[in-house]
Amino acid sequence: MPQVQTVQGPVDTAELGTTLMHEHVFVLSADVQQNHPEEWGSEDDRVADAVAKLTKLAGVGVRTIVDPTVIGLGRYVPRIQRIAEQVDLNIVVATGCYTYDDVPFFFHHRGPALNEALGTEVPDPMVDMFVGDITDGIAGTGVRAGLLKCAIDRQGLTAGVERVMRAVAGAHRATGTPITVHTHPGTRQGLAVQQVLADEGVDPRRVVLGHSGDTTDVDHLSELAEAGFVLGMDRFGINLETTFEARADTVVEMCRRGHAGQMVLSQDASCYIDWLAPGVMDLLPQWHYTHIHEDVLPYLREHGVTDEQITTMLVDVPRRYFEGAR
Repeated sequence: MPQVQTVQGPVDTAELGTTLMHEHVFVLSADVQQNHPEEWGSEDDRVADAVAKLTKLAGVGVRTIVDPTVIGLGRYVPRIQRIAEQVDLNIVVATGCYTYDDVPFFFHHRGPALNEALGTEVPDPMVDMFVGDITDGIAGTGVRAGLLKCAIDRQGLTAGVERVMRAVAGAHRATGTPITVHTHPGTRQGLAVQQVLADEGVDPRRVVLGHSGDTTDVDHLSELAEAGFVLGMDRFGINLETTFEARADTVVEMCRRGHAGQMVLSQDASCYIDWLAPGVMDLLPQWHYTHIHEDVLPYLREHGVTDEQITTMLVDVPRRYFEGAR
């Protein structure tokens, strides 16, 4: 039976159950938090709050969340371990690097950046770092990453973004671990992902194009689905530049076109994100872990999406995505 790595060890893919494919526990600016922890407050209180919120999520029938928090998003696995021990929920964590532009300064004078100076081809240390997180575990915790993460946004395929994407592809080839990519569908960046990953020999069926639901261009989304990619309709509740209805109606139309088998659902929510000033969350009252079950699924059903299609998006596609990972 194929397995996927979770914070508390390997789980058979058949046991993943209802899976939300893009949720964070915490999104943090690590340097700021380490030096100015006033807003964070009590560690015990933050952990308890996360346990309560994730327990509520488990209470609506969700069995697994995928947390694509990596370098650049404040990943700290010991804290996630502490939470996972207290909730009846599988948590799959990621390895990779999150940037829309340049690589972190740590990598500027390592790996390919030295090729010209040394007159030879230098391997990218990111590949070994990502592979180590997958095969050996993260930072001595023993927790093994279950997926790889990179990003591309409206800035497009910058040199830094391409370097990370190719490093992620290299780690994928070495381990079979699937990939999720933050994308910007409004500028059709999924096509850039398609170009680079095809060049790297990555099967699009092992790739989630995240945030695909940020666009209503169903012709573009259909093109990507037909190419084999999994589309992350994963920002339900974030309705600043769009509406609840626009997001949901896009899923309805994609299902009508026969693409339920190429979509996953999620909210990109978190227990705490320090990117937002106090009070901003008040503008997003639906942005929380149970919005899909409380609001989105009833709307989809009312507009013709069948229970079979919902099960496909929440259970079957996530299971298929992880199957084959070593």
